[in-house]
Amino acid sequence: MHDQPLTPELFSWEFAADPYPAYAWLREHAPVHRTRLPSGVEAWLVTRYADAKQTLADNRLSKNPAHHDEPAHAKGRTGIPGERQADLMTHLLNIDPPDHTRLRRLVSKAFTPRRIAEFAPRVQELADGLIDRFADSGSADLIHEFAFPLPIHAICDLLGVPREDQDDFRDWAGMMIRHGGGPRGGVARSVKKMRGYLAELIHRKREALPADPTPGEDLISGLIRASDHGEHLTENEAAAMAFILLFAGFETTVNLIGNGTYALLTHPGQRDRLQRSLAAGERGLLETGVEELLRYDGPVELATWRFATEPVTIGGQRIAAGDPVLVVLAAADRDPERFADPDVLDLGRRDNQHLGYGHGIHYCLGAPLARLEGQTALATLLTRLPDLRLAVEPAELRWRGGLIMRGLRTLPVEFTPPRGGPRT
Repeated sequence: MHDQPLTPELFSWEFAADPYPAYAWLREHAPVHRTRLPSGVEAWLVTRYADAKQTLADNRLSKNPAHHDEPAHAKGRTGIPGERQADLMTHLLNIDPPDHTRLRRLVSKAFTPRRIAEFAPRVQELADGLIDRFADSGSADLIHEFAFPLPIHAICDLLGVPREDQDDFRDWAGMMIRHGGGPRGGVARSVKKMRGYLAELIHRKREALPADPTPGEDLISGLIRASDHGEHLTENEAAAMAFILLFAGFETTVNLIGNGTYALLTHPGQRDRLQRSLAAGERGLLETGVEELLRYDGPVELATWRFATEPVTIGGQRIAAGDPVLVVLAAADRDPERFADPDVLDLGRRDNQHLGYGHGIHYCLGAPLARLEGQTALATLLTRLPDLRLAVEPAELRWRGGLIMRGLRTLPVEFTPPRGGPRT
């Protein structure tokens, strides 16, 4: 340890490829660490599991950017690019109780586990259809051809975006994901287009809404219908809510599938174990396995922004009112104080209270959908393309530069084309 630099360099390209050694250093030497982010904003990073869990549930830390005591150069650099200008700020990631409580209760009425369970055959159909497109070629970029289109079409179907409009959504989502770590202008334009489209779609659906819900009703219709003591979502709130379900529910799943597949391809013993389990018709290892992939190299590296509304002490460190706080989920989920052998991938890990979906009142509403998509995607890939392998050396892969998310730009793979051609 003594020959380590004083503080490891954070947010470089080398760091993006493997941030875990730097996070281990911070957990040990500076568990609550103030740093200047690439955007110029200064924020506190919380890296130990116990501190992270406490911070995520602390109501003195607000989600509302209005509490950020920001210098002029940092104005508007803390949220989703473009959401401020597009009037999309009133969503679950930016608000506190009591507004958060009311909105979350309304959305929960539309976004039920039962609705997700009924959606399982559609997710399977999407996974098979995407593999059919590249199965005969013997190679693919799994990000572009599988991990990216699967959740975007799934969330569009679930929301009720007509099939003929989904390619537009794919383009807007592609802009967001490609420019996540770069210029904010392109992202802001995509956000604005998406916002305009959703407002119009919600208005059209509201006009045509039948008196009683139909079986399999889409989520936007469910959002319009949901009421809390007779109080409905405004069209603005419904648009912001549909947007955040799309935004939060898509790039996270791209990364869950991409990072998860990459972890399996670089841990052949674990991958063989999962393939044998699937071949035997079991689901248990797939279920614990997706949770372990979320813990080991999850899609969300840092939890979304929080701002101290009063002086707070975290892990013995005093934090001033107005300071931004970022919980490093990737560091907390490899804390040896909480997880035995945290740097080891063990798909059968039982004691796995990871923070990949957050904790407290902002616990991820879409967790059941993410689990369904992750399990279906990985099981279908490993079953249909059993000799799937990386087409490049791991060191050649590039990770997207961004603050909150962790994901690969590309994942080139090779495999033997299945005999008998595409499934029908």
